[in-house]
Parts: sequence; structure tokens; C-alpha cells
Amino acid sequence: MSDFPTTPRNQVMRYPKRGAYDRETVYRILDEGLVCHVSFAIEGQPFLIPTIHARWGDQVLLHGLKGGRLLKHIEAGHSIAIAVTLLDGLVLARTVFNHSMNYRSVVLYGRGEVIEDPAQKLAALERLTEHICPGRWTDARYPTEKELMATTIVAVNIDEASAKIRQGPPGDAGDELEHPVWAGVLPLPIVPQNPITDPKQTEIFTVPAYVREYRRR
Repeated sequence: MSDFPTTPRNQVMRYPKRGAYDRETVYRILDEGLVCHVSFAIEGQPFLIPTIHARWGDQVLLHGLKGGRLLKHIEAGHSIAIAVTLLDGLVLARTVFNHSMNYRSVVLYGRGEVIEDPAQKLAALERLTEHICPGRWTDARYPTEKELMATTIVAVNIDEASAKIRQGPPGDAGDELEHPVWAGVLPLPIVPQNPITDPKQTEIFTVPAYVREYRRR
């Protein structure tokens, strides 16, 4: 895949060697993340909203109830920024200064538009659902016409993007290595637990395999 152009907005300034601009790296992080944070400004007032996302080709899908501030901002043609971060571990160094985290993150910029076509809207909802839990779309009830009418879905073009990745052990060096304390990395993977059945469910159903064997990509 080609690289995103490096611009003053997306260039990694702090530890530039950790930056990556190729679509493969950026998209891999976007696809693994379950939550994104969307930032935008209205009349000088900044806002930051955590929400569900899904990548659809070279676009990011966002959804919400009609009339929401964020979706109205995008519908008006304004630019937004989206961030996704995957925390992989705590880096515990010998010195407080060298403590860090192992992570993979993406920041992207773009403008979007509302998906109006009903078939495209339904396909976008399928993509969002399958991003959260692959296999769920075919089991759950599809949205009703009323539910579709109450939902706004926007597709944001990924105009600029960059990834930033930190992996590996603490960066202690020199005399710091002599400090008498354990140092290393505490991995923090996402580990699914046993499914909990909805207490309102009166009929017994088998837990689907895609739930029992759930793993993030």
C-alpha cells in the first residue's frame, strides 16, 4: 500500500523514528481498535467524543442519533481528527524518567459526508457491527425502517494519517542500569472473559462460537 503524504498536521514530531505513514500500518491499527476519539471545534470551543468506528476501504465510518453535534459538524463539511490507541504494555524502567508504555496509535484527519442511500446505509451498519464482533450481523435482528431513519452514518475520507508505535524494553542506559530494582515490560493484552448471558433471556440459547472464541485481530 502507498504512504500517506507527510504534512505539518500528521508529521510525528516527538520521537519521529516511531512514526509510520504507510496505509498497511495505519489500517491495521484502525482495524484492531474498538474505540476511537473524535475531536472537532465549533466557534473556538474544542470537543472530544469517544465512539465506535469501523474502517470501510479508505474511509472511517461513524454513527449516532440524528441531530448529534459531531455528526452535524461533519455533515456541514468541516474537518475532524480521529485517534485510535492500542495499549500493549507498561514499560517499567529503573528510573522514573524512563518509564513509558508500549503502544500502537493512529491519528488521522479528514472530512466526511452522510450516507443517505438506504442500501449503503445498511451495508455501513453491517460493517460497524462486524468490526465489533465478526459474525454477529447474520444473527441479530436487522434495523427497522424507523431505526434506520433515526440513525445518521457518516463516512470520513482519510485525507492524512500517521501511526506512532513504541515497542520494546525500558530505555535505561549507562549508570541507570546499576539501580537495584526490577525493570521490564508488563504486557496488557485484551483477554476476553467468559460470556455472561442476559438475565432477561428466558429461553436457553447456545453461546455462538464467534463469542466463545472472540479475539481481537
